[in-house]
Amino acid sequence: MNLHEPPLSAYGRASRDPSPVRRMMAEFASDFRDGVDVNLGVGYVNENTIPRKLVAEATAAVLSRPGEYDKALNYGASKGSRRLLDAIGRYLLAHGVGQLTAEVLARKEIVIGVSGASSLLEALAQVLDRGIVVTADPMYYIYCNVLERLGWEILPVPEDGDGIRTDVLAEKLDALGRRKEDVRFLYVVTVGNPTSTVLSNARRGELVRIAMGLSRQLGRAVPLVFDKAYEELIHDPRVAPPRSGLLDDEGDIVYEISTVSKILAPGLRIGYMIGPDSGLLRAVVQRASDIGFSAPPINQAVAAYVLDHHIAAQIASVNAGYRAKADAVAAWLEEYLGDEIAERTGGRAGFYYYLTFREVETHERSAFFRYLSRTTGDAAIDGPGDEPKARVIYIPGEFCVHPGGDLVAAGRRQLRLSYAYEDLARIERAIRLMAEAVAYARR
Repeated sequence: MNLHEPPLSAYGRASRDPSPVRRMMAEFASDFRDGVDVNLGVGYVNENTIPRKLVAEATAAVLSRPGEYDKALNYGASKGSRRLLDAIGRYLLAHGVGQLTAEVLARKEIVIGVSGASSLLEALAQVLDRGIVVTADPMYYIYCNVLERLGWEILPVPEDGDGIRTDVLAEKLDALGRRKEDVRFLYVVTVGNPTSTVLSNARRGELVRIAMGLSRQLGRAVPLVFDKAYEELIHDPRVAPPRSGLLDDEGDIVYEISTVSKILAPGLRIGYMIGPDSGLLRAVVQRASDIGFSAPPINQAVAAYVLDHHIAAQIASVNAGYRAKADAVAAWLEEYLGDEIAERTGGRAGFYYYLTFREVETHERSAFFRYLSRTTGDAAIDGPGDEPKARVIYIPGEFCVHPGGDLVAAGRRQLRLSYAYEDLARIERAIRLMAEAVAYARR
């Protein structure tokens, strides 16, 4: 008997088809060949940065001290374990993160996401009334895809070397006219994904002022959400230490989201939000309770242990490794691609470079992409042959720019390259293959 599909919600209908990145990565993952193909696409951290011995030490300590680490294998509190909340506060102050002070932190609340920083972002999208969210272009495509599937409208604002352009933001807000009432929150990634552009301190202050001005104009809070997932991976010593937006928050509208994924291990799934004790924050905590009670208490206890005992050496080691890789990759980009690249951002923080080619297009239908994915139709290029032909995975810029924004044409010539996961020899090989792909595209 053939039955009709059950009726889906609007979100369900929008989710039947995979997002472009999910589709592309699934196609590659189905027959990805370790040791042959090169993955510069997925933003996994480098396996060598994950402190397995420290996690093992922390797990043993947690499980052997049930009195000290209470109920580590039971359910937890929706806001997060007291031990982890306190450990995060100590870590922020001891290491000068965001130049935060004890006085500012005392006025704020910290809450733990049920499954990393992404769960906190999802909670925001669920508990706020649908409307317009302002963000930078190129955008954090994974979250923006989620927002649009949930019925949100994206207002993309181009960025420059200091981050989202506040002059263009002001113009775009004014251009909304009466629809300015529909703006619900501003979402800004402080070390951009995909571009790895570091948001300057001056620009952060301007964003707080704009959000506060808009809030006064509308007679309600317009939250400004800073996503700081990569901020502790600023490895270029020339970058000024970031200044937290919470320091300038006179109207209780600033929220910051961060994670231990990039400095410890993504598998711990520990993300946290700092903000005022507000209805919004309480709704986020309830969302955590609704979908899973809390993050796994043992993971919270392990993260707290490492934050209290080993975090300084861990961050130093991780950043030293990414600094060395960023310098090496920059040299190869110059050597092999040189004048083909019109603009390059990244390499100062996180583990991405974002490239804009002068002429060569990089989208899925381009000759460049087909060469690197071995789908040209030419057996001499695609294989099989005496040796397997390596494929190179990257994120095309067309996935990263908003289709309704100002950068659609440029996005066709852009790509994001991750230097985190693969070792240096394989990254160099991939960049050499990119040079071959450029030559093929020109032919």
